[in-house]
Amino acid sequence: MSKTSSRRAAFDILGEQVAPGTRAMLQMDIGKLYTNTPLSIGVEVIHGKHDGPVLLVTAAIHGDELNGIEVCRRLAKLPALDRLHGTLVLVPIVNAFGFIQQIRYLPDRRDLNRCFPGSEKGSLGSRIAYLIRKELLEKCTHVVDLHTGAIHRSNLPQIRANLEDDANVAMAQAFGAPVVMHSNVLDGSFREAADKLGKPFILYEAGQALRFDEPSINGGVKGVLGVMDHLGMLKSRRRSKKSIEPIVASSSQWVRAAHDGMMVAKTELGERVKKDDLLALIVDPYGEMELEVRTPVNGIVIGRNNIPVVNEGEALFHVAKFDTVREAAKTVEQFHEHMEDLNDPDLRHTDPWGERYDS
Repeated sequence: MSKTSSRRAAFDILGEQVAPGTRAMLQMDIGKLYTNTPLSIGVEVIHGKHDGPVLLVTAAIHGDELNGIEVCRRLAKLPALDRLHGTLVLVPIVNAFGFIQQIRYLPDRRDLNRCFPGSEKGSLGSRIAYLIRKELLEKCTHVVDLHTGAIHRSNLPQIRANLEDDANVAMAQAFGAPVVMHSNVLDGSFREAADKLGKPFILYEAGQALRFDEPSINGGVKGVLGVMDHLGMLKSRRRSKKSIEPIVASSSQWVRAAHDGMMVAKTELGERVKKDDLLALIVDPYGEMELEVRTPVNGIVIGRNNIPVVNEGEALFHVAKFDTVREAAKTVEQFHEHMEDLNDPDLRHTDPWGERYDS
């Protein structure tokens, strides 16, 4: 790669020193499988020749959330990183146990994203959380955490963050997802651990578990590059002519099933809805019942259940409320148009500023 610069110190992480102008693939040991096979978390470090922030990008803290893994892979291939100011730390698969089994949780059914700040002598999740906090989180200055919806549930690309923090707001705006939502910090979460350490942190939600979704992946790559540009990590970049101005949701509400049955959806993800609009029908298999599901608020559908068989009380549609719903709908439409452009065969292997990322 680039020649080492003597003006900047090496980056000390996981007991290794990564010289400026170089990159390294490191492994963080987290335990063993039942077969006594060692298991580790792969950590790719790109240490720029020039001073700058240390951005940590993580994915698959829930093992079945795959979009973020592909976002990290594509980021690592971008030529723009040759001119990096600062340090980029990519962790494509945080929950290696869950990823191997294609499940959200750890083998003991714990949610790794509720195990922070962790401890050296606690449960498996607590021990992994402790390692992530000590070896990765404490070494960085900013964090982007990549997620998808849960199994059988899709999310419109959106940023969730504590919007009472100005640094978080700036990162959320720079990411360029169509929707930004204020989200309180949850007990035991990775985000809470970062908050207590004073690390600006945003969470990207897009797509669904166990599936690749190209617009969500493209949006993730573009978003992380936007954050890096905002932080001054990318110099002399050509800006995209199309920029998304995110809309901040004032609040959101899940619409739940009032009866057991089969859901026949009448609205799509990202669609603008008005109060009392028909979202779906809940029917029984024998045609004796047909119950309407209507939205209680004006807003945009930012999440939906994809499996037709539903139980009473089950979450069906997630509707975000906005001060100006029409403008929010325009932003969502612009985002999808931009992502469709990136899917064009002539642009498929370019980053969002028009640079090739073929290996």
